Amino acid sequence: LLVLLAADAVVSVKNPLLNICMDAKHHKREPGPEGKLHDQCSPWKDSACCTANTSSEAHKDQSNLYNFNWNHCGVMPPKCKRHFIQDTCLYECSPNLGPWINQVDSSWRRERILHVPLCKEDCEEWWKDCKDALTCKENWHKGWNWATGTNRCPWGSMCRPFSEVFPRPKDLCEKIWSNSYKYSPERRGSGLCIQMWFDPAQGNPNVAVAKYYAWEKRSSPAQGENVAPERDHAVRALPWSVLALLPLALVLL
Repeated sequence: LLVLLAADAVVSVKNPLLNICMDAKHHKREPGPEGKLHDQCSPWKDSACCTANTSSEAHKDQSNLYNFNWNHCGVMPPKCKRHFIQDTCLYECSPNLGPWINQVDSSWRRERILHVPLCKEDCEEWWKDCKDALTCKENWHKGWNWATGTNRCPWGSMCRPFSEVFPRPKDLCEKIWSNSYKYSPERRGSGLCIQMWFDPAQGNPNVAVAKYYAWEKRSSPAQGENVAPERDHAVRALPWSVLALLPLALVLL
């Protein structure tokens, strides 16, 4: 009986930052298999926070997800656009962003990601493929002209090459979505940075990365300060009888 109680306690105290979905506009409540994810979102099909419909919308020039138009300064080159599609797939589909989820007071989402360490190659390839594309804004999260129902450049702004708006890969990754990402010096496969691009046949490398940062965060002095209260409460809410018997059970194990 004590062994069973101990096992139950261990299951109950699983890190609440792992294998979760954001409380945002299009995310599922919990991750699960989605066998028909579209094209670039398909790597997440075994465990996804997005639906097949969301994955399909992520590939459109002007998606119904947010009425956002990639072609606000002329047609965005396909080699550049594929990075924004992959970025959207990561945001909408990944269940491995828990360590970087923060609560926000917004009309369209209650949580967002902040400072996700994006692998060096992901940032640099994104910048390289987009450096000649045009945009009129550094921060794409806010400040657009929405008078027509879709994003247009603000009055008085000029379309310029990405290489002028974002002089370095670090600038692109960190500034374009209000610090959702952080440029990481770590490389793909290091286990220390999140990959936008990966081969699902080799498994999802972001699972191990999320585990590393989740346990690091939970064991730090400021542990859990960014964890949603309802998730953190679930960890603390073990029955008192289990907590009382757990030390003895672990000794017997």
